[in-house]
Order: sequence, then C-alpha cells, then structure tokens
Amino acid sequence: MALPAEASTGFKFDNVKRNQLLGDKGYKLPTATKTGTTIVGLIFKDGVVLGADTRATAGTIVADKNCEKIHYLAPNMYCCGAGTAADTEFTTSMISSQLALHSLNTGREARVVTAMTMLKQYLFRYQGHIGAALVLGGYDVTGPHLFTIYPHGSTDKLPFVTMGSGSLAAMSVFESRWREGLSREEGIELVKDAIEAGVFNDLGSGSNVDVCVLTKGNVEYLRGYSRPNERVFKEQSYKFAPGTTEFIDPAAAQGEDATAMDVSA
Repeated sequence: MALPAEASTGFKFDNVKRNQLLGDKGYKLPTATKTGTTIVGLIFKDGVVLGADTRATAGTIVADKNCEKIHYLAPNMYCCGAGTAADTEFTTSMISSQLALHSLNTGREARVVTAMTMLKQYLFRYQGHIGAALVLGGYDVTGPHLFTIYPHGSTDKLPFVTMGSGSLAAMSVFESRWREGLSREEGIELVKDAIEAGVFNDLGSGSNVDVCVLTKGNVEYLRGYSRPNERVFKEQSYKFAPGTTEFIDPAAAQGEDATAMDVSA
C-alpha cells in the first residue's frame, strides 16, 4: 500500500508575504539542508591551510556523510563554506565565475582581497538571508591571506580562524597551539586536530577531515585526509583458527579413573 503523498505547503521563494501567512496558519515550511559544520584556516610559514569536516544535516538527520565544504574559487584560492549548503555552493560558484572573468579582463591572477570584496558586497546586499559563512584562503603576489566572511557581510583578516557550529571547540585547539612560523606538516596536523575537536564535540559536525594546502604556485587538496569515524561492518561469518578452542581428547577422557561418589551419609 502506497503512503499518501505529503501535502504541498504552497511555499515559494519569490513570495515572502504569502510564505509568512502560510506559516502563521500552521503550515510547515520546507527544511533546508544545512552543513552544521566546523571549518577552519591558518597561516603557516609558506602559505595557508584550510580544513573542513564532511557532514551535512537536514534538521536532526545526517543528509550527507561525505560532502565537500572546501570550494574552488580560483587557481590560487579556495573557500570553506558553513551554513545552508545550497547557499555556500552557489555563492562560491558564482564568485568563481566572476574571478575568472576578472582575470581574463586584467590579464593577471586574481588577488585574494578581490574575492573577499566580491563576497562581502554580495552577501551584504541580502542582509544575512543568504546563509553562507565562509573562510577564504589563498596565496597571491602579496603573499598568503586568510579571511572570514559572515552572512551579513562583515569580514575579518586573522592568522587563524574558525567558523560553524563546531568553531568554539576548534578555536580552543588553535588558541592553545598556534604560533608563528609553523611548518607545513605542523600546520596540517593542527588543522586536522582542530576539525576533529569540532567533530567530537559538536553534533552538527562529523565524518571525515578534508584539508587544502595553498602555497606559492601550488594547491594540494587532501580529500579524506583523516577518517576518525571509519565505519565498522559486522562480520558476516566467524572463522576461528585451529587450536583456538580447547577441547578434551575423547581417548584421554576414557582412560581417566572414575571415583565413585560417597552417598552413604
């Protein structure tokens, strides 16, 4: 027997007033898929390291266990996204197209501050209704750069940053261990530990750790760099090696002397 289809609520993105009236009358609005998320970035001696978890949630349901939250913007810069999954993906994709056109028009590699300005101006126009909290990192002619862009359009430029629902746990790792002049390996391990702190202390973050290393003229995207929650499958059949279970040799058992029990008392 087929289950009855869920009644349409009449929700439409371009009719805000109608959506509000439907919500007031008790009609349930559709739930957006959110990335929950822990995203981080830090500057090390030779460049920038970005990191993100891979869990996407729809309310209390894990919608995707291995989604990509580190998005390509240009050959020399990448951007981590937290918030509403569709908003982060389409916003970064649009800015990536604009940066490509900018590079073609100028004949030069785009600067990281150019991408940051494009993102903040775009998000500010929508006053926070585009749910994209971003960590932007890259390396250009002026060196390594790291920015955070909030959904309302404000920005920060810092040597290490965290965003998302697991950001407090990740920030505690950075504040206790970050220092100037980190090597590439130290930077990657610190980012991994910060993401894992978010994974294990925030229900909206989980699964694997993705890392992206940006240096002068080179980008290395380490997909699934750490897998702290590897799935364990149930054993289908148990096969024990010979000699695992001890047993009594029947021949030896027959040769043992049996002593009668005294039942006279």
